Amino acid sequence: MDTAKLLAARYRAAEDRPYLASALYALTVVPSSRVRTMGVDRHWRVYVSPEFVTATPVVELAGVWVHEVAHLLRDHHGRAGRLPAADQRDHLRVNIAQDCEINDDLLQDGLALPEGRMEPGRFGLPAGGLFEGYLPAIPATPHAPDCGSGAHGTPAPWERGEDEGPARVGPVEAEALRRTTAQAMREHRRGRGRLPAGWQRWAEELLEPTVDWRQVLAGAVREAAAWAGGAVDYTYRRPSRRTPALRGVVLPSLRRPLPRVAIVVDTSGSMGEDDLAAALGEVTGVLREVGVRGNRVAVLACDADVQAVTRVTGADQVTLAGGGGTNMVVGIEAALALPDRPNIVVVLTDGWTPWPAETPSCRLIAALIGADAPEPPAWVESVRVGSA
Repeated sequence: MDTAKLLAARYRAAEDRPYLASALYALTVVPSSRVRTMGVDRHWRVYVSPEFVTATPVVELAGVWVHEVAHLLRDHHGRAGRLPAADQRDHLRVNIAQDCEINDDLLQDGLALPEGRMEPGRFGLPAGGLFEGYLPAIPATPHAPDCGSGAHGTPAPWERGEDEGPARVGPVEAEALRRTTAQAMREHRRGRGRLPAGWQRWAEELLEPTVDWRQVLAGAVREAAAWAGGAVDYTYRRPSRRTPALRGVVLPSLRRPLPRVAIVVDTSGSMGEDDLAAALGEVTGVLREVGVRGNRVAVLACDADVQAVTRVTGADQVTLAGGGGTNMVVGIEAALALPDRPNIVVVLTDGWTPWPAETPSCRLIAALIGADAPEPPAWVESVRVGSA
């Protein structure tokens, strides 16, 4: 492999964008003829095709370096692990959506990228979005890019094992690199440097020391509702307006259904009723704002078993029955077994509960009540509910 050319490209990327230097130089190079271009694993090892290096100009190689490190800085593999199981299995579609999230920023920043790159406009999507929002509109394709487990979370055939060489970056070091990079981006902006909007948003969200839990919870529910509402499909119940122009042919129209939501409320003896009522009020308020109301919201009161199931339009209609042990798995399973299966399940709990063994086929958000609430599994989106 032309190592000098590859490292010259990394040097160029770091010189042009010094705020990325620490992250770029943390990547360990692994030559591999099995990878098509370049890819990363979750241990910050970058796998590089010698043929790709030979065929690609230095200026484009520099762009690919930035692209691959962006997957790791934005914790794409961690975020992919919180997707529903069906989406996780379709990891190449996830990779396309992630590339769209990254490449619009890189192109806005003037970086050169190889032909065939994935961009939001290629799928009729607006720039500046997150990959979770792009994913529903990405079609399945057998010819998608594969940037490795550092992007979509699924180990690629060309990746080495966790305990194999060369050196790897652990989770604590990775988080330190993210914070160092975000701080460097903030300093770059203070010096009147130019920074794409996506990087600005990422850096500020990472460095913001205190956030009102109500805003975080509202954002999580809105994002989940937008994700679930993106499931557009064709229907013949309302024919397309173009149908009269085609004699004897009925065209379907597009239908974007509103998501259904289930709220599982932990009513075990360890939960405070005032905190529960406040958090539940916030969730139902957010749902009304995004247009989800009426019989689209089911509330399940659950301790070690489901004690009550109600469909509500406001928190004041909920009966918080219970007071025994704690097992939110029962509540989640009961929610998914409802006749109108929910797209989103929000669990209000103090965290002292078992969780499902694997990602359910829905968007799952845990609103953790109390400063000492333990973390749920990594694939569960979590918001810490406090008194702010």
